[in-house]
Amino acid sequence: MDNATHTSYCAEDRSYFSLLKKDINKKAAEAGFTSKKLGELDIIVAEMTSNLIKHAEKGELLMCISGEKDCEYLELICIDSGPGISDPERMKVDGVSTTSTSGNGLGSIKRLSDYFEIYSILGWGTILLCRIYKNPDQQLKSKKILIRSLVVAKPGETLSGDGGMFSQNSEYFKLLVADGLGHGPEAHNVIVEARKAFSLCMENDPVEIIRFLHQAIKKTRGAVGTVVVYDFKRKVWKIAGVGNIATGMMNYQSVRNLMSYNGIIGHNIPNNMSSQEMSSDDFHQIILCSDGLKSRWDTSKYPGIYKYDLSFLAAALYKDYARKTDDMSVVICNVH
Repeated sequence: MDNATHTSYCAEDRSYFSLLKKDINKKAAEAGFTSKKLGELDIIVAEMTSNLIKHAEKGELLMCISGEKDCEYLELICIDSGPGISDPERMKVDGVSTTSTSGNGLGSIKRLSDYFEIYSILGWGTILLCRIYKNPDQQLKSKKILIRSLVVAKPGETLSGDGGMFSQNSEYFKLLVADGLGHGPEAHNVIVEARKAFSLCMENDPVEIIRFLHQAIKKTRGAVGTVVVYDFKRKVWKIAGVGNIATGMMNYQSVRNLMSYNGIIGHNIPNNMSSQEMSSDDFHQIILCSDGLKSRWDTSKYPGIYKYDLSFLAAALYKDYARKTDDMSVVICNVH
């Protein structure tokens, strides 16, 4: 997730669409996508924005370049607050339309994407998600831990002060989610330094990792953050946090919210801290959100969303609970 910051594009004004498409194309070209992929991307963006004008309102596109080495992909998430779709699966078929158009839009997006899916609720809106891989044959294989993140900078900023990273070996999965104090380049620099320290830290206990980060970022403005470690052998989550990163442990029936310690990593943290432990048999999923999202979120309002890619849940939470006045991050992990 260290390179997965999403750029947000307001897609409510038709006159802005050509600039939007050019900027997305430029970012993809700089990331090394082929001219063929760039041409297909232009069609996808054009179809998405066209659908927003025809069928929806309050449209927004989120775009990022993500993925591990040799498995890089471009992700586009289209979010609207329109009337919703009663039968999303049917609408992906060419020639099907709810208006008098030819009905080729969603079918085109599906054909040109390496991954494409729709989630919709009547009266709430629709989320479209597509991914285009640099090398489709090298798509990321399934892992024991599935992680999806959505990180968006404060409106008007080009760099996000939210972020983090993860690492994984045969014994442990380790995750950092952090929010640098303030906004802009200085807050982003905190995240950069925290990532460097996290990648060097050999500890497997969240508290010890936080103490390591605390020493490493003392010359920055500091951050709040939560560290998650999953022990594959014991099948146990271990979590510790300092500051206001909201953390929820999930199963299919309930949510358990975890408390963090008061303080600022890099400035002042408690002398006595301990990690909280929970079995993955009790909670298979963890959701972490920075204060760019309202703390009282409810995942039960999205029927059937757990059948889809975790990015849909992240996008739904962003749609309904993002403050839009701050950097924002939501990170979701599932253990298989």
